Parts: sequence; C-alpha cells; structure tokens
Amino acid sequence: MKRREFITVLGGAAAWPFAARAQQPMPVIGFLNGNSSEAGAPLLAAFRQGLREQRYIEGENVIIEYRWAGGQYDRLPALAAELVSRQVAVISAGSPPAAQAAKAATSTIPIVFTSGGDAVQLGLVSSLSRPGGNITGISFLVDELSAKRLSLLHDLVPNVGVIALLLNPSFVGSLDQVKGAQDAARSFGLKLEVIAARDEDDIDAAFARIGELQAGALIVAADPFMLTVRAKIIGQAASHALPAIYNLRDFVTAGGLMSYDASVFDAYRQAGTYVGRILKGEKPADLPVLQPTRFELAVNLKTAKALGVKFSDNLLSLADKVIE
Repeated sequence: MKRREFITVLGGAAAWPFAARAQQPMPVIGFLNGNSSEAGAPLLAAFRQGLREQRYIEGENVIIEYRWAGGQYDRLPALAAELVSRQVAVISAGSPPAAQAAKAATSTIPIVFTSGGDAVQLGLVSSLSRPGGNITGISFLVDELSAKRLSLLHDLVPNVGVIALLLNPSFVGSLDQVKGAQDAARSFGLKLEVIAARDEDDIDAAFARIGELQAGALIVAADPFMLTVRAKIIGQAASHALPAIYNLRDFVTAGGLMSYDASVFDAYRQAGTYVGRILKGEKPADLPVLQPTRFELAVNLKTAKALGVKFSDNLLSLADKVIE
C-alpha cells in the first residue's frame, strides 16, 4: 500500500469513534405536567434553566417530550404510560397527581417530581433523605404555606370575619391545604368556608356561593387546575370585590391582588438540575428530596386600589415583587 493511501485509511479509522459518537441518539426527557402548556410556560422556562446548568440544551444535546393534562388529572395515567412506551431516559413530573401517575407507570425509569404535599405521606418516597427506588424531587409543605396565606390576608383585611377557600377536591394536596388554613383561621378567631370547584364550569357557581356566605376575602388553593383558569378566577374576584391571595406570582401579574409561595420557579430549576445529574449517571435513590428555602410574596398595588384596600408599609417591605 502506498504511503498516501495508508495515511488516508489510518485517518479514516481514527475518525470512526467520533462518527459513532456523533450518531448516538440524544437522550429524551419526558415532561409530565398537570397544567396546560400556556399556564406552565414559566415553569418550563425554569426547568430548562436547570438543565442548562448541567450543560443540557433542548434541541442540541437533549430532547423533551411534553405531556400536558390541562388541569384534567384523570388524563395523567395515560400520558405517563405514553412516556414510558416512548422509553424516555427520565421523567419530570410536576404536581402530586403527575408524580403519582409516573410512579405507577414505571419502577425503572428515573422520575424527578416537583410536588406540593408530604412526599412520604403521598407514597412517593420512603424518606426525604434516602428516597430509594427510581424517584426523587422537590417537595412543598402545603399546609404551612396555606396557613401563611391566611395570615397575610388577615393582616391586609383584619376586619373580615369570614374567609373563603376555593379548592379542587380532585387535587391530591387539597386536604392538607384545608387543614393548614383551618388551623390558622381558628387561631385568629375567623370562620373558614371551603368552596369546591372541579372544573371551569364550577367557577361561577363557586363565586355565587361565596357571595351567599358573605365571605369578605378569598384564598385560592395551590393547584395546577386553578392556574389554567386564572383569568376567570381573577375576573370573578374583581367583580365580587374580593381581596384574594393566590399561590403563584403569575396570578398577580395577571391582575390578582397578592400571592405567597415557596419559589416554584426555583423548584422547577432544581428539578431540571436533578434531571441533568441523572442523565449524567447519578441515581435517584442517591439524591435526597429537596425542600424549598426561598419564599416569595408578590402584591399588585393597582388591584389593591381598585378594591379599596391598602398594603401596610410592613407588608410592602416584605414583598419580593411589587406591581404598580
């Protein structure tokens, strides 16, 4: 063989491993969420940020398969099964119903949840420090957050004696939120009225019932379904002149009065980070369930003026986001 031909062959052989690596398929992430794609867009942006921190960028070195339930939780088991049949590398599950559906669908594919409620009590993990199995994630203590929302609302409108709690009984974390709000209401000598709304058609009737009960303020429970119908809820709260507190800043930027929650955006960023670490080879069983350390209060001064309520200087000093 001539020297030039030998060098050409040798050069081609050296390139084979690189060509093989280039042809390897990109890992696929399953993104299972109880929200609609529109309502969940800010959460998805935070999740992608976490992936970027682990050097994963959608379309460049990773693919994301999306499954949105649009607030219809009975769809989640089938959507989870679709992701399992797609043989995704890892599933990101947002909200307790999504996490439970994902866990029921597979015991082998790694799962990272972002969930309100006690992850142990919900049956997602055996313990927070040593989750075991194929699942880990970020967990919110929703009863404590619900109590804090009632406290903030009471600080804003201290003369109100009846407060309504609007929730979806179909949502797994609803009972914990009721308990937290009820405990706080008793401590302030307030009456808490629980109002159910399972779908969008129930919202008008729920607000009519709130009016009948002469509730002077409203807590909207943390629930992906509530986020999907936030425009209707905010509109009804305004037409009934009800000061209301929500769980996400998205409600406040859309015209709601105030919100308080652990930073759900930071939680989704952390979930993206965990997914990236799992793609690099770490095991869910070795990653402890995280609990949020950042909390966010947002207020809307324009809405407050329209409702005839005024935030105290102390409350404003606590706010992380003030919309004027």
